[in-house]
Amino acid sequence: MTALRVLVACETSGIARRAFAALGHDVWSCDLDPAEDGSNRHIICDVRDGILLEGWDLLAVMHPPCTRLCRSGRRWMSGPGEWTPPKQLPKGRTWDCMRAEFELGVSVFTTCWEAPIERVAIENPEMNDLARDRMPTDLPAPHMVQPFWFGEPAYKNTGWYLRGLPQLVETNRLPEPERGSEEWKRWNAVHRMPPGPDRARLRSRSFPGMMAAAAEQWSRHAADQIRRVA
Repeated sequence: MTALRVLVACETSGIARRAFAALGHDVWSCDLDPAEDGSNRHIICDVRDGILLEGWDLLAVMHPPCTRLCRSGRRWMSGPGEWTPPKQLPKGRTWDCMRAEFELGVSVFTTCWEAPIERVAIENPEMNDLARDRMPTDLPAPHMVQPFWFGEPAYKNTGWYLRGLPQLVETNRLPEPERGSEEWKRWNAVHRMPPGPDRARLRSRSFPGMMAAAAEQWSRHAADQIRRVA
């Protein structure tokens, strides 16, 4: 397979980076925080500060700030209609603070989507109406997948916004457990996670099986394209 230059943005776990590296690619990750695995192929930076211009073949954006963009967070952003005061805010938060987080999410997402890179995949939930109004006109609906399609015994509806890349094809669909069973509860561990300082980080963590499939399928697609052009 042709070796690609791959940037994995907004990731500290190294899960996606290692999946592409296992296929022999020149892959780097970047985030504002250090890599959990201490890798020397991780750059501490804001993805908007120029790294997107360094000649990448593929950009995978794993966990951009999406809390204020997703549908589940819509109630904290606005009341009825567009940008009316919400009925309630999270404890200790102000509406100005929530709006600032929304603007950050929009900025990171749109900068990555419009990067001068032919193949882009951004992992993000389905967006609320306020966020969709701020998105580029060519943004498609997200391609939704589940971890158990890729051998991971877990539920987490995962959205991929794709440009220049094919939708993921399931590789190892597991039979689903009986609803309400102990196994079913374990599969819902992400949604049942108790509050705590690490909750957001752990809930956004990638699934190795899904990322192994993404790395293989998107690498093969990109390599085929590059060979045809050459």
